[in-house]
Amino acid sequence: MIWLTWRQHRKQAFYTLLALAALAALLVPIGLAMRHTFSDLGLTDCASQLARADVAQATRETCDAGYRRFGNQYGNLSLVAVLLITLPVLIGLFWGAPLVAREVEQGTHRFVWTQGVGRTRWALVKFGLVSGSVLILATVYGLGMSWWVDPLTKAAHEGRFGMIVFDLQGIVPIGYTLFAVALGVFAGTVWKRMLPAMGITLAGFIGVRAAVELLARRHYQPARTQTFPIEGEGPPEVSRGDWVLAQGVRNPDGTMIAEGGRIQCPSGGKGPEGRVCGAELGLEPGAYNWQLYQPADRFWLFQGIETGVFVALAVLLLYLAIRRVRRIA
Repeated sequence: MIWLTWRQHRKQAFYTLLALAALAALLVPIGLAMRHTFSDLGLTDCASQLARADVAQATRETCDAGYRRFGNQYGNLSLVAVLLITLPVLIGLFWGAPLVAREVEQGTHRFVWTQGVGRTRWALVKFGLVSGSVLILATVYGLGMSWWVDPLTKAAHEGRFGMIVFDLQGIVPIGYTLFAVALGVFAGTVWKRMLPAMGITLAGFIGVRAAVELLARRHYQPARTQTFPIEGEGPPEVSRGDWVLAQGVRNPDGTMIAEGGRIQCPSGGKGPEGRVCGAELGLEPGAYNWQLYQPADRFWLFQGIETGVFVALAVLLLYLAIRRVRRIA
């Protein structure tokens, strides 16, 4: 079975490795150029300097200016990142969906199952070898992407929690890829034709990924809140890399007055016609700015939780796929 599985999928393996090599040849020079620019702008030490509470204002302004210059030069690479997050689902479409659907559609499964190879053994060997190969590829992909996006995440204020970049690096690509393959395998056992199985895999992957990213991720851990008055020298500095979920201006009783906004006035400042700062919005004495956020140091915890979710879904789908294989005529 191992030799047969290799014979069946060696072309797929070759083309996949060729595609990864071509991707590396394209991205490695860009990554090296980004790191060179990052160093030339003096940003290498800025992260540690800005983390200190006693950092000088001049240093802060210099680092912020350097981050802006770096962002202006390489900000367009976010479009490349959007394309890169599609790679896990492509593996699911071209590795997972045809795994069973193509065998059943072409009738070759009958030959295998009448040569003394049981369905369960056939499924375990086939699914195991493909999943193991995909695991290795996804690990290499995740490490490579972590190296490539590192300067971009350091330059962005939201850091590694930023949309898209969180999905590209760390260990979550492993979970996404295994889930995509398992979803494709399961879809192939239900619809038993390649094109419908690929379509269901694509739709299911996008739906689950969107639900997790937009609805579930922010709730992996209770978010922290930060408040500061609307009058004073300025808001407290938010650490680079913190994921701000929501912010606004609230009255003393907690009522939201300006959702998504922020008000900062000098002490004792007066608005037009001598009105108190913010009076035109209906702010009461004691109103304050409010912010809900996830700290930057929770990145690896969130990575582990999300990877665990998708790996668990992949294991469940493969188990259901094996049960489905036993019922195929």
